[in-house]
Amino acid sequence: MREPAGTRRPDHAGLGLLIVGLGVAGAPLDTSVNIAFPAITAAFAIEVRTIQWIVISYVLTYASLMLVFGKLGDLLGYRRIFQLGLLVSIVAFVLCALAPGFIWLLAFRVLQGIGAALTLSCAPALATSLYAESGRARALGAYAALFSASWALGPLLGGVLVDSGGWGAVFWFRAPIALLALALSWRLPLPVADGRRSFDGLGAGLLAFWMSGLLLALALAQMPDAGTWGPLLLGLAGVVVLWRFVAHEKRIDEPIVRPALFVDGAFSLLNLMSVAVSLVGFAVLLLVPYQLTRIAGLSASTGGVVLAINALGMIAGSWAAGRLAGTFRQRAIALAGVLLVVAGSAAIGSFAAAASLYPMIAALFCQGVGLGLFQVAYTDIVTETLPLRDRGVAGSLAMVSRTLGTVAGATLLSALFQHGRQAALAEGVGDVAAFIRGFETTFLGAAAALAIVLLLSFLHRRLWLD
Repeated sequence: MREPAGTRRPDHAGLGLLIVGLGVAGAPLDTSVNIAFPAITAAFAIEVRTIQWIVISYVLTYASLMLVFGKLGDLLGYRRIFQLGLLVSIVAFVLCALAPGFIWLLAFRVLQGIGAALTLSCAPALATSLYAESGRARALGAYAALFSASWALGPLLGGVLVDSGGWGAVFWFRAPIALLALALSWRLPLPVADGRRSFDGLGAGLLAFWMSGLLLALALAQMPDAGTWGPLLLGLAGVVVLWRFVAHEKRIDEPIVRPALFVDGAFSLLNLMSVAVSLVGFAVLLLVPYQLTRIAGLSASTGGVVLAINALGMIAGSWAAGRLAGTFRQRAIALAGVLLVVAGSAAIGSFAAAASLYPMIAALFCQGVGLGLFQVAYTDIVTETLPLRDRGVAGSLAMVSRTLGTVAGATLLSALFQHGRQAALAEGVGDVAAFIRGFETTFLGAAAALAIVLLLSFLHRRLWLD
């Protein structure tokens, strides 16, 4: 494939990859904010259920804008959008740490989401631009490993930061990191922008609206006081706008996303599989911390270390996917990743009440390896499918599918857990036994559902055999 005109690769591609990893670290390090929830709740005198809007305001913003910014990166240059994202993120981190009230904190979290969307949308494209096409998979594997490493550090740093500097510390500590990445970012390649390509403003607005509507509907669906009609009407509005978006994109020469891509059944199914894998993978973040503290009796810090085993598995899987790309087809690597996620998730559910912690650690690592293998292989397939000039959209699409799975997982997995727990309580068992039942129901049910989806996917032979 021909390289973009005007692209200059740095002399040290590894250094460039580290700069990209440093720049996006602010997003996965947001896992440190979860540890600060009790302190934030106390500081602003809010109800516990209100704290979820800190997550919703951030995730909804970056997920709905990522594809738009990825397209802007394709048009204006990935480094420019990446640098703008770092600048916005620096300001947002400082403002979040200094927020005088909860509403102000939510507003600054929206700004943080804009910064994350700008940096994350162009980071995979920047990573692959540092290497020749033959090294694309290895670059994506290294990028994913750096991303997972930052994710693992979040919970470990969060407790220490809150204890030493208060809840604001989980925000301001990322500002110097982003500032350093911005200072070093001038070493990244700067492709020459193609002035003949125009930006689809209407398509961008429609895309952001239907994505935010869908995600907000999923978020509201898990809130008991939201009712049924609100999320349902919001979801229907999102579907209508999606239909309008697709119709608009078919008529223009330079769409945000080409609808014709999804006519290919194998490509559409692969993206749906990414949503499903991310949905099942989110169960670890949702429930395992409670299992480690309530059932295994670990302290919060020790539990964070055990939970980080899952991220270590992702790092290992990401690295392996990049290394294996020259030997095995990426679809075979993606398939192996799905199988490991199924096996690891089922094992996590099976070892909820085990006397020893080692089986749980092995299961967490197994699932993490599967997630790493799949995500890198999937991203590489999407990147290869789209034209070279649309690398920003390709990387953004991979991130959006993962986010959709995570948000959907928060709703569906919570409902599955409550169903299993309430059924156990109705039988008269104790609270601990009811928790274990809900935990087992969630992981075993999610693993079984993903296995069924995988089996059905073989009806479309091209998905795994191309």
